[in-house]
Amino acid sequence: MPIKIADNSLIYMLSKNKIKYIHALEQKKCRKEEHAFLAEGNKLVEELLGHFECRLIVGTSSWTKTHPHIKADEIIEVDQEELNRASLQKTPQEVLAVFSIPPADFKPEDIRKALCLALDGVQDPGNLGTIIRIADWFGIEHIFCSSGTADVYNPKAVQATMGALARVQIHYCNLETLIQSLGPDTPVYGTFLDGENIYSQHLSACGLIVMGNEGNGISAEIEKRINRKLFVPNYPQGSRTSESLNVAAATAIVCAEFRRRMS
Repeated sequence: MPIKIADNSLIYMLSKNKIKYIHALEQKKCRKEEHAFLAEGNKLVEELLGHFECRLIVGTSSWTKTHPHIKADEIIEVDQEELNRASLQKTPQEVLAVFSIPPADFKPEDIRKALCLALDGVQDPGNLGTIIRIADWFGIEHIFCSSGTADVYNPKAVQATMGALARVQIHYCNLETLIQSLGPDTPVYGTFLDGENIYSQHLSACGLIVMGNEGNGISAEIEKRINRKLFVPNYPQGSRTSESLNVAAATAIVCAEFRRRMS
């Protein structure tokens, strides 16, 4: 049963069923059925509030007292022990929240007007979240993901975005069909070992940058659609180094070079 606090808003009590519901959001099937995802921690929750519809807040009394004007369908005030039981984290902070997943909406024209990213089978949620954070840093507002890419609403991916999910829109689609729809005049970049040195190539302010799977890179089907192949050289060139870069690290380098050209 809910109880009233000073400003007459309602505070609900934490139940076993509510904990079960929160834990179930770790599973993609449940997130899809509920159209909801979980976020944990002060900074992350505060970043997402106002950008996503908030269904549930579970916070300590100290957190709720310092956030008296938060809007959520349900607010549950708990002590640290209760928060520990509800959380998926080993060392939970003062708050967790459940947000609604927004409907997907994108237009291919977005790619012709600005620089966008595409992820072809990036499977690690941590890499995905980090890439979203990188995109946010470099002012990239749209990321197009293949069906084989990790779910952006996986709690690990959400956590790794550090709130960047509030500003970067993620779209899941058939990348091959998407790239075909852009036409031959739209720059579509990809990184390959046999590509051209990124530091000596012309880079456009608009278009699509495709980053591939952690182990296999960009798929053969998507490679056929890429009209500008790039290579990030090691240093010194030709020396024996690591076989490849982590996909998130490579994304950061590529995005930084594109933006450097625009400065």
